[in-house]
Amino acid sequence: MLRITLHRISLQAACSKPQVSLVHFGDKYKMSKSKLTEVESSKSFGGWQKVYTHNSTELGCKMRFAVYIPPQAEKEPVPVIYWLSGLTCTEANFTQKAGAQKHAADYGVLLVIPDTSPRGLNILGEDDSYDFGSGAGFYVDATREPWKKNYKMYSYITKELSTLIHEEFSTLPSKQSVMGHSMGGHGALICALKNPGMFRTVSAFAPICNPILCPWGKKAFSGYLGESEDNAAWKDWDATELAKKYKGPVLDILIDQGKEDSFLKQDQLLPENLLNAAKDNGIALTLRFQDGYDHSYYFIATFIEDHFKHHMKYLKS
Repeated sequence: MLRITLHRISLQAACSKPQVSLVHFGDKYKMSKSKLTEVESSKSFGGWQKVYTHNSTELGCKMRFAVYIPPQAEKEPVPVIYWLSGLTCTEANFTQKAGAQKHAADYGVLLVIPDTSPRGLNILGEDDSYDFGSGAGFYVDATREPWKKNYKMYSYITKELSTLIHEEFSTLPSKQSVMGHSMGGHGALICALKNPGMFRTVSAFAPICNPILCPWGKKAFSGYLGESEDNAAWKDWDATELAKKYKGPVLDILIDQGKEDSFLKQDQLLPENLLNAAKDNGIALTLRFQDGYDHSYYFIATFIEDHFKHHMKYLKS
C-alpha cells in the first residue's frame, strides 16, 4: 500500500487571502486557516528550521519569526522555548549562529525566535540609532508618542505570538519557557517575572539586568515610556525591580555572563544588582561568570546546551 505523508501543504489563491494549511502530526491531520506565511524552510537534525511572516495586530505591521520544529512534533505535542534576541538582531542571528537546532532536536522542543521590534513603520527617528527604534524594541509596551501605537513587544511576545504558536503548531501550552541575550535577556527576565506561572523557567546570556540604571535602558525607557529614571513606571519594566516584589511559583533563573564582556565593564548589564534582589526575595538565581568570554554568539554557542539542560528540567517534569 502506498502511504503519502504530508508535512505541510500550503494552498494560497492570492497573497491577500488567508493561507490554508494541512499539518501532519503522526496519523492525525489538522486542517486550519493559517495566519502564517512560510518564507523559508530547511531540514535540520531531522526536524525543520522555518521562517514565517504574519500580520501582527499588536504591532500593526508584518512580522517575521523563526521556528525550529523538532522531529518529535510529528508524533506528539512538544514543549516550547522562546528565544529573545538583543540589540540590532533579527530572527536570523540566533537561528544561524547559536547551533541550537541540534539541542532542540535532542530534547524534543519547539524553538521560537521572534524579531526584536516592529519594522518599516516610517516613524520619525525609528532608524536613527542602533539602540532605539528598529531592532531595539526592548520588549516593553511603549506609552509615549509616537511609539505607543506600535512598539508593544511585550504584549506581542506574551499575548499574540504565544497564542499564535499554540494555535499553529503541535505544542504543550502548559510547558513553555523563555531565554534570551542582552536586550533579549532583559526581555526574557521581565516576561517571566511579570507573568508568574506562564513560563516554567527563564535563562539569559549577558542580560541587561537593571535598565533604569544603565545608559541603554535610560535611553530606551525615556523614549518609550517618557520622563527620567524618577518615573515610577520604569520599575515595571526592570528585572531587578520586578525581582524585589515577585510573588509566584518557584522560579529558577540561570544567567551566564562573560568576564571579558565590554558592556559589563561599561555598566550596561549590572547582573550583581539582580542577583542581590533575587537573594533578598528568595528567588533561585545562578549567576555564572565565564572566564575569557565576551558578548558574542561564540559565547552563546559555547554554553547554549547548558541552558537547554536547565530548561528541560522544568519542561519535561
